[in-house]
Amino acid sequence: MKGGGLFMVDLPDSRRIVVTGLGMVTPLGVGQDEFSRRLFKGDCAIGAVQAFDPDANGSHLAAEVRDFTPRDFISVKNIRRMDRLSLLTSASARLALSDAGLAVTSENRDRIGILLGTAFGATDITVQLAGTMLAEGPSFVNPILVPNMVMNAPAGHASIELGFRGVNTTVTHFAVSAETAIAYAVSEIRRGAADVMLAGGVDILSKFYYESLSRFRGLSPDDKGEEGARPFDRARNGYVAGEGCGILCLESLAYARRRGAGIYCEISGAGLGSSSTPPTAWPRDTEGIKRTLGRALHNAGIAPPDVAAVMAAADGGKILDDVEALAYHELFSLCGSGPLVTSIKGAVGESFSGGGIRACALALSVKKGCLPPTVGLTLPAMPLNFVAGEKRETALKHAVLAGISFGGTYAYLVFSHCEI
Repeated sequence: MKGGGLFMVDLPDSRRIVVTGLGMVTPLGVGQDEFSRRLFKGDCAIGAVQAFDPDANGSHLAAEVRDFTPRDFISVKNIRRMDRLSLLTSASARLALSDAGLAVTSENRDRIGILLGTAFGATDITVQLAGTMLAEGPSFVNPILVPNMVMNAPAGHASIELGFRGVNTTVTHFAVSAETAIAYAVSEIRRGAADVMLAGGVDILSKFYYESLSRFRGLSPDDKGEEGARPFDRARNGYVAGEGCGILCLESLAYARRRGAGIYCEISGAGLGSSSTPPTAWPRDTEGIKRTLGRALHNAGIAPPDVAAVMAAADGGKILDDVEALAYHELFSLCGSGPLVTSIKGAVGESFSGGGIRACALALSVKKGCLPPTVGLTLPAMPLNFVAGEKRETALKHAVLAGISFGGTYAYLVFSHCEI
């Protein structure tokens, strides 16, 4: 390993990992076509909360998944056993495999796995079970709720529904759960534990979860001003909660070539890191970001001037956006105008495991040579090369996916145009 990261440069095709399929159930739409159309158009999926009554809170907006019909993707017998988190995951996993043109068979099912990130799990099920136990006693609890409380339930349900039997692991790593899951999924293929890995993240909105975020004063408006998601903007005042699932289908370049798969991009490097930060606080210095991003670039065999774009972690929070922008200014200040910077959290909200959705967005961006705009950004508070107002068409040889979490945890991935 180099630079404290996970990957090495100059790998043979059997250890170069490419993205061959995308699956998403998101506030911007279900499936790649609708998601992509709305993403690059600059649509915003944030609106008044519909799933529950938010009136007890100071916030009333969210980015919710709507127009999702589970039976379009999941067998009826399994739908009855799944919680909502598992429904989103199983549907996204099916979409990713379908997009990759990969059928699960008796010959390959033991070599197909899943590595999923979730920050908070099935909070709706947890509250439901606890409420029944306290009000009526343990004997009145619906037995089907118990296995769905387990963090690995969504990944387990997906494997049962789709029939694969390879590596099955779930990562819970705060707001970088999905990015971390993708990094480790790549390493599983590289070390020969799988031929194909589904990797990404999922989280859902629930009344309890929403109220908890509100009590921590993270949601917009955190003090005053108009409620809304405005990454990097002078008027930002907190994030808007989101939900959804995004999953990549990953395989080695050699494996993809053998079966004639289409390729979105290559995941050429990654870096994980941390800093000494209280569990519920955002990091306030730039060193952890620069150190972790530096590891990712070193693992990919590139330098800061090679980075064409950054899909930022910024969500409209005052501290996060400030420290992230300052870190990029310091790191790229000698690179001319620096990379283009965009964030899609103004469109899909902050779901903490939304790195899976953002990874799908970046894979599409590299493939299309086009970056989506930062929805909600009108008056930049920092001097970076932002994509605002409308999409930006440009060649993206190397682009970075940023993962920054409260508690001082970082995960960066390098997505590269795949030269084949």
